[in-house]
Amino acid sequence: MATNILMPALSPTMTEGTLARWLKKEGEEVKAGDVLAEIETDKATMEVEAVDEGVLGKILVADGTTGVKVNSPIAVLVEAGEAVPSADAAPPAARVAPAAETRAETPVPQAAQGVPKPASNGHAPDTERVFASPLARRMAKQAGLDLATLTGSGPNGRIVKADIEAAQHGGLSKPASAQVAAPQAVALAPNLAPAPKPAPAPAPAFTAPHHLIPNSSIRKVIARRLTEAKTTIPHFYVSMDIEIDALLKLRADLNAKSKDGPGAFKLSVNDLVIKAAAITLRRIPTVNASWTDENIVVFDDIDISVAVSIPDGLITPIIRRADQKGLAAISAEMKDLAARAKSGKLKPDEFQGGGFSVSNMGMYGVNQFNAIINPPQAAILAVAAGMQRPVVKNGALAVATVMTCTLSVDHRAVDGALGAEWIAEFKRVIEDPLSLML
Repeated sequence: MATNILMPALSPTMTEGTLARWLKKEGEEVKAGDVLAEIETDKATMEVEAVDEGVLGKILVADGTTGVKVNSPIAVLVEAGEAVPSADAAPPAARVAPAAETRAETPVPQAAQGVPKPASNGHAPDTERVFASPLARRMAKQAGLDLATLTGSGPNGRIVKADIEAAQHGGLSKPASAQVAAPQAVALAPNLAPAPKPAPAPAPAFTAPHHLIPNSSIRKVIARRLTEAKTTIPHFYVSMDIEIDALLKLRADLNAKSKDGPGAFKLSVNDLVIKAAAITLRRIPTVNASWTDENIVVFDDIDISVAVSIPDGLITPIIRRADQKGLAAISAEMKDLAARAKSGKLKPDEFQGGGFSVSNMGMYGVNQFNAIINPPQAAILAVAAGMQRPVVKNGALAVATVMTCTLSVDHRAVDGALGAEWIAEFKRVIEDPLSLML
């Protein structure tokens, strides 16, 4: 039976994407787990795998097509020898593995034995046609299973390989309707009850010589999310000048002791800032939070999102449980995440989530800036460059290396006094850097 392959939702914020290229051609055989295509989402370029088998009968969306809506058909999968249906006879939708599962083992849905499929269109189960993939039919025949007694977890109740494997293990399943509805819930969410869109503003008429740079999916999402953040989140800012001479000395000493080899490392100031932020969040956990209308959500783990510049904009890979990791581990993990972020190879769980963000522009010589909160988080730390400045110590003028840090907080979840308490504690940690080693 021909089925449509749909554009999957590969991240919570994705409503459309770019079909970068097909890795299968029309007429090629497709097996479960085969990579079908590369899709550029609002965050990265991801490979999408098939969860059913057949033949790629027709490609509906060509390589390089932008603005492909989630849940719109991108190709038609048919069984071997089956003709591709005409445009008037649209086939049902086929599943595509979610991004989080593209490199992980596909969960095996349970299937019931001895439970007839529910009737449809008024026909009894024993007279209803049983839809199953060719592989599932062969496996059922070899195992002596009656397909009519199984509940399929594929599109429209189709029986697939995973159902046969589950049946062989004697598993019990939920009704087919529940199994089909669950995987589609996230994919369909962007299309449910859409908010009315304002009429697009007329494009300005540019008279000066110019050229156009098309907005990528990532750039569009950045624009939408930052607009949402600045218009819906009441930002409150607290800044503090922090002396970092002791921090720089500790960094130099540790780097000098590191030698070439498997355990070698080269710490950056950013690595030390991430660790210091994690320690401060452990001491003042209520800043590691998110606002909802019903509750303030305080996260148990210290997962820090770190802003990384990429060609199309910005992405925030996450250092998970940063308070529990040593400086060398944070440094190695951050280097790996940043490299894969710039090449578009991050996995969804490596940039989705996080409870607090760090944005460091010190390498650009910026002396102070205010960062925009990364929703749904309640706080982000902006780190500027360390510069030598005149300071007064014990009533005398001296010179110290000072960096200005600004904490942006969601005033609904974090009061100004709490933000001030947090930045003051962060200053104490940075100016006493040996605490980073504990």
